[in-house]
Amino acid sequence: MRPNRIKRLWREGKPVVVGWLFTADPYVVETMAHAGFDALVLDMQHGAGIGPDRPVTALQAISTTDTVPLVRVPWNDPVYIQYALDAGAYGVIVPLVNSRADAERAVDARRFPPLGNRSIGANRAHLYAGADYFAQANDEIVCLVMVEHVDAVERVDEIVTTPGIDGVYIGPSDLAASLGLPPGLDVQDSRHLAACQRVLDASLATGVVAGMHCAGPDEAKRRFAQGFHLCTIGVDVRFVAAGARAALDGVRGT
Repeated sequence: MRPNRIKRLWREGKPVVVGWLFTADPYVVETMAHAGFDALVLDMQHGAGIGPDRPVTALQAISTTDTVPLVRVPWNDPVYIQYALDAGAYGVIVPLVNSRADAERAVDARRFPPLGNRSIGANRAHLYAGADYFAQANDEIVCLVMVEHVDAVERVDEIVTTPGIDGVYIGPSDLAASLGLPPGLDVQDSRHLAACQRVLDASLATGVVAGMHCAGPDEAKRRFAQGFHLCTIGVDVRFVAAGARAALDGVRGT
């Protein structure tokens, strides 16, 4: 089976730099993949019209490079996890995980029997990963569960010790809202900072990775220095918008 490069980076103690995809357009996805990200996340939860039929072509576009294809599924549901993995995703980010039971549900859907309940029939994944996919997938496929609510922070010790998860991924906007704060990235309120630190400390204590959705490169560098292992530094459509604004500003002198 094709090795999962981000797992190798983690074993080597190196950070994983991630790009985010709000569109499944193959040309946009391929362009992002050729930019050199360690991994790209196709967002089925909040992406534009990304239903179960869209990941295949997006993941095919990523496979023209060494970038690792990941999918954030729209719900903690085995159906969506199977769609993503059978299409060739090398990992899933699972939202709405607030307890150990929620984490176990995600892990069970990610792993083949006897360790889980993922149905056998991986389809395109065999083409991307190799003929021995069934034998190796439980070890190579990544499962990150999202911590995006104060309830999850309070139960983070039980979540990070769930057998089979590779790590946690903080959703800062939802976490802020659950704390009664305005949603956003790089939140500086002391309650939010303390919650993120608690999640990071729990992951470091148990040997699982901690990831975070960041406002940009500057925050990502700070988070990596803080101890996070995986950080998203930007979103496809926002890169396009920023480039367009910069070009217009250059012409108009604003």
